[in-house]
Amino acid sequence: MPNTVLDYINEHADEFFAQGAEAERIGRLTDKTVRLLKESGAMRMLQPADYGGYEYHPREFAEAVMRLASLDPAAGWVLGVCGVHPWQLAYNDRRVQDEVWGEDSSIWMASPYMPGGILVPQDGGGYRFSGSWQFSSGTDHCGWAFLGAMMGDPDGNMVHPPQMVHVIIPRADYTIVDDSWNVVGLRGTGSKDLIIEDCYVPEYRAMTWEDVSSGDGQRQSDRTQTLYQMPWSNMFPLGITSATVGICEGLLRLASDYQANRIDANGVNVKHDPYTMFELGEYMADLRAARGELIDNAQYFWDITERGEVASFADRAAGRATQVRAAWRAARAANEIYARCGGNALRMDQPMQRFWRDSQACIHHAIHTPNTVYHAATLSSLGAEAPGPLRKMI
Repeated sequence: MPNTVLDYINEHADEFFAQGAEAERIGRLTDKTVRLLKESGAMRMLQPADYGGYEYHPREFAEAVMRLASLDPAAGWVLGVCGVHPWQLAYNDRRVQDEVWGEDSSIWMASPYMPGGILVPQDGGGYRFSGSWQFSSGTDHCGWAFLGAMMGDPDGNMVHPPQMVHVIIPRADYTIVDDSWNVVGLRGTGSKDLIIEDCYVPEYRAMTWEDVSSGDGQRQSDRTQTLYQMPWSNMFPLGITSATVGICEGLLRLASDYQANRIDANGVNVKHDPYTMFELGEYMADLRAARGELIDNAQYFWDITERGEVASFADRAAGRATQVRAAWRAARAANEIYARCGGNALRMDQPMQRFWRDSQACIHHAIHTPNTVYHAATLSSLGAEAPGPLRKMI
């Protein structure tokens, strides 16, 4: 048995790679990929030890996601998204931890967090809940989901000022819309729509966005390990950006193998073309830099948290800017590398085209939107207060 999840992924690299094309064809991870991931324990890397998890360092989680994504983009993306959910569940109410992990500590959790429904308070406690959500990555293989919602009043109207909530829902309470994932990139992730029609949610299965984003939920928890005190705005994007970087690294590997003996349209061996060599060298360096800055960023916040300090908004904003920049830097490098692989690289029997499409799809995720993040980070660096809308996801 491998010593670590990363060891397992490396030992089964050929198998993971071979499943990628089939995942794209069927629009979800293959059963073999899911079996391999469960055997590896990858989805339990950030799960608490008292519920069968491993409590890995975030850096180790990022490295495993990158490696898996470089082999099978869909699998890496699903691990990056769903692999963070055990971390958040770990500082939720113990009752819901018992419900999710009590019978099966290997169960997977889906999302999304965008508010697609309204929680309506009920007499005697709890809520009624209905809504619809898009982009639930890996959802076919999950038994629970974190879903975003807005708090409502007893009449079903959204309260003012608006209050966002994260709600934890069992698979029996929502429907997966099977034909809802028809996309140009990340097809194998199976990021399908979910629908809920009037289910009951106990109060302990809801956490306000303010508690999540501010860290109050973590500080109120009985878990004092450094891992579970890390800022949400560092941990949640980490898996998604790691998958992005890893997919781009996978494209680079395929492109390097393809270019090794390629003769270009001018009859020149590409290795003897100084212009192509210069540009490939530049973008290879960008990919290395994207990986390094993302891992260093995770380590930076780990060090702050381990000292018992609470990261300031300015620190969190700078960290988010680093994550966003790493994603865009990697995706742009992948695009440039692919553009220099010639016309035959466009053929559908070349796996490069799938990695390229997936790499460009990654930066469409809301967590990689640069505008408000860069704005907030720059204002904070100048000692100015970032106003409300700029503080989202930071």
